[in-house]
Amino acid sequence: MDKRVREQIKEIMQHEVVPATGCTEPGAVALCVAKAVETLGSKPSSVVLRLSKNVFKNAMGVGIPGTGMIGLPIAVAMAVVHGDSKRGLEVLTMPEAYVEEAKQWLANNADRIDISVKECCDKLYVECSVENEGHSAVAVIAKRHTNFVFLSHDGKVLLDHKQGLFQEQDNDDDPQEDNKQHVELTARMVYDYATTAPLDELDWLRETVEYNNAASECGLEGMGLHTGQILMEQARGDMVHTVVARTVAASDARMDGCTKPVYSNSGSGNQGICCTLPVYYYGKARGCSDEQIMRALAMSHLMSIYIKRGIGRLSALCGIVNATMGVSAALTYLEGGSFEQTGYALKNMINTIAGMVCDGAKPSCALKMSVGLYSAFVCSELAVHCRVVDCTDGLSESDLDCSIRNLGRLGKEGMNQTDDCILDIMTHKK
Repeated sequence: MDKRVREQIKEIMQHEVVPATGCTEPGAVALCVAKAVETLGSKPSSVVLRLSKNVFKNAMGVGIPGTGMIGLPIAVAMAVVHGDSKRGLEVLTMPEAYVEEAKQWLANNADRIDISVKECCDKLYVECSVENEGHSAVAVIAKRHTNFVFLSHDGKVLLDHKQGLFQEQDNDDDPQEDNKQHVELTARMVYDYATTAPLDELDWLRETVEYNNAASECGLEGMGLHTGQILMEQARGDMVHTVVARTVAASDARMDGCTKPVYSNSGSGNQGICCTLPVYYYGKARGCSDEQIMRALAMSHLMSIYIKRGIGRLSALCGIVNATMGVSAALTYLEGGSFEQTGYALKNMINTIAGMVCDGAKPSCALKMSVGLYSAFVCSELAVHCRVVDCTDGLSESDLDCSIRNLGRLGKEGMNQTDDCILDIMTHKK
């Protein structure tokens, strides 16, 4: 592989696989609030948030780190009281004393927070307006969880990259960021990079295991839906069951407000957990070499990134779909599978879990992760035995990249009405 292309691919991975504390949607909202408050220069008397429906639904029912509370109001309060925008998606990591101060602020100012959905905007969109004593500030994040596209203070525009954001878009990567790391990925390129890149270029992935495993340890103590803990109790030494249990335990912890940061993938902590832990745990259990595990981790993360780019950063299609597809490719590699067999695993996955919808971030995300992971093991095992769905089946075609594009089209175009329906259901429960 050409060195320049390899460096671009590495940059893509390092741009997409980054630490985050708590669910990334509340994190992005808190980040936006923190920036607006910093721009204002004082604690606000009012906070107005306008969010895309995708951000709104992903922030409704998820635990906020270290608070024992769910939802956006406490995240907003933490950002107002002690937010630091320089911390990016770790903005919600703060000492217990700060959290208590935020709870007190919220108790006294809950009626000063106004949160609603903004229609006709990018799928990843957060707009925060703050005011105090006649002064005002506005901050807007779009397309990426940490990508500020607009800032103003007392009506004076400080930053403006909002062009084209006020229409229903597919929340593709920011064009300016794309230009820095532009390379059109294919499944073959992902496979070749993962299997041939110098090992020292992959060494940074070790930290993803360290971070995400720490969250798993917390989850196994009993957090969230206790999915990982209960599955582990029933594993009885079964390798696959144990791998799944330990992985989803990290999601249990994260969705329940665990304060430990995890490495995310494509803006999602659950996707980062999913791409990392089952590959590492299974590789270790199978006695694979350190090199094999590192290359499998690269394949899992990068394949998920490639597939996710076609779907869009936020979609009605659950991110576990692309993440577990990355896992299936990595498992096939760890079993000695060829590129062709890796493609079989991916096609099998497309025809298995393509319909899994995203109905917001919440504790039961761990259940979805378990479903996707069990499917990844089955689809990989079939692939290793050279069994693959027919090209006439469902979304599958003879060409692997065409099959992946078909999945992307489903998530990007075909499920927009599904998104509206899910949000309507979630906001009108009795």
